[in-house]
Amino acid sequence: MTAGEMALRTLIVYAAALAIVRLGSRRFLSQASAFDVIVAIMLGSVMSRAINGSAPFGATLVSGAVLVGLHWLIATAAYRLDWLGPIVKGRPVRLIVDGTVDHEAMRRVGVGAKDLEQALRTQAGVTDASVVRLATLERDGKISVLKADRPPRVLDVSVADGVQTVRVKLE
Repeated sequence: MTAGEMALRTLIVYAAALAIVRLGSRRFLSQASAFDVIVAIMLGSVMSRAINGSAPFGATLVSGAVLVGLHWLIATAAYRLDWLGPIVKGRPVRLIVDGTVDHEAMRRVGVGAKDLEQALRTQAGVTDASVVRLATLERDGKISVLKADRPPRVLDVSVADGVQTVRVKLE
């Protein structure tokens, strides 16, 4: 196969793969759960065979379309069937509940203390787990953090010239 033929095959496979992915699922690579990543890797592997000529061109494109269609079908079924979603996409794992870090859950899912600290800083702007209501390792591998609702604290009350001033701190 010449370089020109391979370049033409690359162009055609790229256009076909883009069309297949766009038609197959809008969320294909947007949320990047393990379910999505596996399909992306497999699609790349299948489509590469059409480029280098190691498999029949048309059959390879059809195979890629079937793979993305299967992904769409399973994603749709997981949306409609509550029991299938956790099997295909996983379950969220609570890492902090009401300020208490669940070290066993962290160990089980492979989240280190530094990973959790980073998520607290970037997601909630805090460094202390005790001010976190909930931190969850989501199904897509990201950690979401919700700070605890803290009531306002009165810092200072003063009266000057008949006007009362109250300073409060909102956390």
